[in-house]
Amino acid sequence: MAKFDFSKAKIENQVVAETIGVVNFGKVQNRDELTTELRNLISEINKATQEGIVIKDVSDEVKAYIKKAIAETEKSKPKKSVVIENIEGAKSLLDGVTSASKLVSALMTAAKIAGSLFL
Repeated sequence: MAKFDFSKAKIENQVVAETIGVVNFGKVQNRDELTTELRNLISEINKATQEGIVIKDVSDEVKAYIKKAIAETEKSKPKKSVVIENIEGAKSLLDGVTSASKLVSALMTAAKIAGSLFL
């Protein structure tokens, strides 16, 4: 079987997210916890950008969507559709990037949780 060494490969537009250390949407029970986890996700995206794993333009767009979702969750009467649309917008930028599968999964979970929290 052939072996491929990609250790020195530099592939733009990818996020290596094999471990998302500080993001845990599974524990979210309320709006404040959702907001906290979305902020943690921004931290993970920042790390990936600083390490040169994800290009800055994509990172900036993903973070902008997440920040809009956060801003909506902090309103006294947040609109579920706005929160979900922004989370899904962030997710769509990372869709298809194999190494970002865990970030995409985290965003999918966040959208589901937002759907159940904001009835």
